[in-house]
Amino acid sequence: MNTSVDSTPAFIENVYKKMETNIAVIKKRLGRSLTYGEKILYGHLDNAAEAQLEPGVSYIKTRPDRIALQDATAQMAVLQFMLAGKDEAAVPVSVHCDHLIRAQRGAEDDLRTARTENREVYDFLASASQRYGFGCWMPGAGIIHQVVIEQYGFPGLMMLGTDSHTPNAGGLGAFASGVGGADAVDVMVGLPWEVLLPKFVGVHLTGELQGWTAPKDVILKILGMLTCSGGTNRVFEYFGSGADTISCTGKATICNMGAELGATTSTFPYDSHMAAFLKACNRADAAEVADRYSHLLRADDDVLANPANYYDQVIEIDLSTLEPHLVGPHSPDRASTVADMANYVKEGDHPDNVTYALIGSCTNSSYEDMGRVAAMAEQIQSKGMKLKIPLLVTPGSEQVRATIERDGQLAKLEAIGATVLANACGPCIGQWNRAGIEEGFRNSIVTSYNRNFPKRNDGNSGTSGFIASPETCLAYAMTGTFTLNPFTTEYKAEDGSSFTLTAPGKVDEVPPGNLVLDSDGFLAPITDNTSISVKISPESERLSFLTPFPAWDGEDFKGLRLLLKAKGKCTTDHISPAGPWLRYRGHLNNISDNMFSGAINAFTDEPGTTKNQLTGETDAYNEVARAYTAAGENWVAVGDANYGEGSSREHAAMSPRHMGGKAVITRSFARIHETNLKKQGILPLTFADPGDYDKVQEGDTIDLIGIKEIAPGSTITGRFNHNDGTVSEVKLEHSLNEEQINWFKAGSALNFMREKH
Repeated sequence: MNTSVDSTPAFIENVYKKMETNIAVIKKRLGRSLTYGEKILYGHLDNAAEAQLEPGVSYIKTRPDRIALQDATAQMAVLQFMLAGKDEAAVPVSVHCDHLIRAQRGAEDDLRTARTENREVYDFLASASQRYGFGCWMPGAGIIHQVVIEQYGFPGLMMLGTDSHTPNAGGLGAFASGVGGADAVDVMVGLPWEVLLPKFVGVHLTGELQGWTAPKDVILKILGMLTCSGGTNRVFEYFGSGADTISCTGKATICNMGAELGATTSTFPYDSHMAAFLKACNRADAAEVADRYSHLLRADDDVLANPANYYDQVIEIDLSTLEPHLVGPHSPDRASTVADMANYVKEGDHPDNVTYALIGSCTNSSYEDMGRVAAMAEQIQSKGMKLKIPLLVTPGSEQVRATIERDGQLAKLEAIGATVLANACGPCIGQWNRAGIEEGFRNSIVTSYNRNFPKRNDGNSGTSGFIASPETCLAYAMTGTFTLNPFTTEYKAEDGSSFTLTAPGKVDEVPPGNLVLDSDGFLAPITDNTSISVKISPESERLSFLTPFPAWDGEDFKGLRLLLKAKGKCTTDHISPAGPWLRYRGHLNNISDNMFSGAINAFTDEPGTTKNQLTGETDAYNEVARAYTAAGENWVAVGDANYGEGSSREHAAMSPRHMGGKAVITRSFARIHETNLKKQGILPLTFADPGDYDKVQEGDTIDLIGIKEIAPGSTITGRFNHNDGTVSEVKLEHSLNEEQINWFKAGSALNFMREKH
């Protein structure tokens, strides 16, 4: 299906008509009103008349409207799509080249370097997009989530994206969920998206943000309340009078970081702020269609009057009393207020020296964000002041960058010494060539990003990352330390007078003259595409065609080696790090050299290495895994709670599968990663008794009994055979349904799809 630059009014209206039909069926079945999130989800059901609808139990099949791919994950997704043998995708698809651009010297130099370094990958993605009818946004066009919300988003949209922060589009009223590439490929080949029916959490916002408090502080507050696993298999739906006071892009910031809760997605109902944003994006016709179907684009009246009757949980937040927050380090749910930050870093023994402030990323790089920090910059410059530390700024898209250049905000930021980076992810995902820093140097950075896992931003284990609003980040650039409250500190102006920073107050949410259109960055689909061939050099280190994984042999797994027992947090950054490894995202064998390189060995407390039970020597996990498979043996990984938290990257599932992994056993899984494991043919199992994690010993071999009889709701017996001759037998559970069991038997979901179709 060829895609246009935007979603046309006809396309949007067709979505609404299908929603209206499905919603009528569901309301008749359930006999009750619906929340807004339910309207979108149920409105996209594949079979509304027969779908089982028990939240947290039923798997439902849905028909998303669109797929979005970012370049780091697009490579593997496109390679999998090519295995399916299709000529075009069943739904509109866009590819966004935003992750591979390294931040070092500034936008112009960094883009020039990226186009040279990544030419092979960009050529592959461009040619594949032309061959299969995808729209392709080339380097410099912007970050996937900002381009999507500007070009494609609309209220009521259901979209999947191969990036965990896809829920950013919830700020425009979409149901946008981050998934692995295999889930996206299912939809691209015409199959429904199957997902566990989530529970719905209502976040009731009242009041209005005051002073220094920003939309970012809403989600930071919730993260501090619920933790990084508090949203697993849940949709967060914001409503109330307070929601009506927040801009469209402010809403997007809140939804974006719902990913840090583990949520399926987050969303807001349609309102005038969204209409204004669509008009500013030169898409007034989309707002006109939404206005006509506005009854579909909000919760029913009874839901708003009696939310406790419809939501699994209701969270109350008074925006008027909310304080500015920071979260960190090393996890986005460790929250403190700015007012208490000096005590927080002292009690936690965190570095109080703030060495960099970074503003932007997909989370906070809108026109409004740039306007608020530009207002602060104007105030600072008028006092003749200079920042204590470097400030890096990333506009979210070329449209935003060109518009803030036109409207003067860019000049105000540059006047106080800001370095403006390329319109790309950059330091947020480890693409930061930070100069002049030695490994282990203890320091803190403050960012408006969304993740702060160790080594994520600059690769230095000694850096503590703290996340805050853009305004808070710039304020700390004035102090260079967490020991001072930047909002109450008195600064000395150039003329000797004293002053405190004044909150920027209201600025334009959208540009008065609309966003400057970016058409140069877009490679449109072509009509005659079947003559185009997608080529990969056999000598390439970065790209390689895929071969299908082998099918299950029909037997229980016996004598599996224990490759890894991970201690504590084991995110996808620990399993398959990004940073310099992004260059191998299209080459499964090469990127597998990073497998588990950040995982903490529970027996040694050291990252990245384990004992090879064949030789007794200690080596990197990937080397030991290769040694086991070379000897004809397979292995198991054991993890702690919320295993696989973080990015949607399916390499964290594909590499273990490629390297001989048969199962992953944990206390619990993060949603996207558990699905990715299922899709690639690895058994995701959980301890029925989480305490049985402690029974796993170094050197164990593992038998998994009951796989031959595996069925929905069945259990597996795990036998951990210890070196001393004793055996610990434990009960293991799984969440596979009938179709997912067929994926496992076929060797992967893609194998099963090819067999069936």
